[in-house]
Amino acid sequence: MIFQRALRRELISTAGAVFTTLFTITITVMLIKILGQAAGGQIASGDVLALISFQALNYLPTILILTGYISVLMVVTRSYQDSEMVVWFASGQSLTRWIAPVLTFGLPIIILTAILSFVATPWANQKSAEYRERFEQREDLSRVSPGKFQESAAANRVFFVEGMSGNSGNVKNVFINTQKDGKNSIVVAKEGMVEVKPNGEKFLILSKGRRYDSSGIPGQADFKIMEFDRYGVLVANQSAAVTGDKSAQALSTAALLAQPTNFNRGELLWRLSLPLMALCLMLLAVPLSFVNPRVGRSASLVIALLLCVTYLNVINIFQSAVQQNKWSFGVAWWPAHLVLLCIVALLFLWRLNVNSPYHPLVMWSAIKHARLIDKTRDSNKNKKSVAP
Repeated sequence: MIFQRALRRELISTAGAVFTTLFTITITVMLIKILGQAAGGQIASGDVLALISFQALNYLPTILILTGYISVLMVVTRSYQDSEMVVWFASGQSLTRWIAPVLTFGLPIIILTAILSFVATPWANQKSAEYRERFEQREDLSRVSPGKFQESAAANRVFFVEGMSGNSGNVKNVFINTQKDGKNSIVVAKEGMVEVKPNGEKFLILSKGRRYDSSGIPGQADFKIMEFDRYGVLVANQSAAVTGDKSAQALSTAALLAQPTNFNRGELLWRLSLPLMALCLMLLAVPLSFVNPRVGRSASLVIALLLCVTYLNVINIFQSAVQQNKWSFGVAWWPAHLVLLCIVALLFLWRLNVNSPYHPLVMWSAIKHARLIDKTRDSNKNKKSVAP
């Protein structure tokens, strides 16, 4: 019990440090990316914090999986480096005794990963898609900033206004360049205002201006000039409710089960794989953490990293196979996890054989450790006898 409590305490403290590091790196990268999108006019500046929160929820399952895996690796590796495992094996204890406290530590991570994977992440993806779609569905006039040329959502119209009133309904010194069916039309006016029709369509009503029409072919003097006192430009069609992204990542788990398409099955496979991945990787970290204190731990950490990356890529391959209808969901969801569990079992058998108290290497290490203790004790006795 003392060993399990001490191990759980060390695992929790290590996991806190690892999670903080990974989460900080992820948030920093997302912040740079989303701020770049806001500066480029792809998202609204007021939605930056909300989109960062949604993206953080999206990456949390992967961060938790890596947190559990790296924490177990670091703690067990430290035990090998400090020669604690030599004493552990020499006293007749087995490596399998580490499984129970590791699973006790990892159970909350597995449960939280499952909740995030099946519930929170789809909700975050849906809300993020709704925020982006709401920004894209805004009327063209709301995109305009005074003194700046702005392209419309349909990419066929360019707006420029010199100034706007406080309620953003009236604009002054308006320039609109429209391209349609190969023809170019330029409208300039001194002022304008937004008018909403009963059917929900929004028009920019311009006054005191000119309209220049041409065929759009350079070098031809086929301009048509028209002066007007009142001119209407459609800036938004009939309002439509924001439906959100209907991709598989934004659908709830119940919707994936109700609509068993290929892409929905692939997304369901990925969500199911995340908690299983968390369990398998933490079990893998126990026998994989072996290091020789005299050699270092870089080689074992590289192998652990390669196995984790390979495991993740194999799951992605199975997900793509399901989405492309090459394999069925029932065939594709379990082989990767079963193979990794077999690797875990083989590594445990190998370590149990090597770390047996009757193995020559373990006996030699225990004898050498005992001799070192006896030598230290004799040296202390000689110092006491020489002292006056």
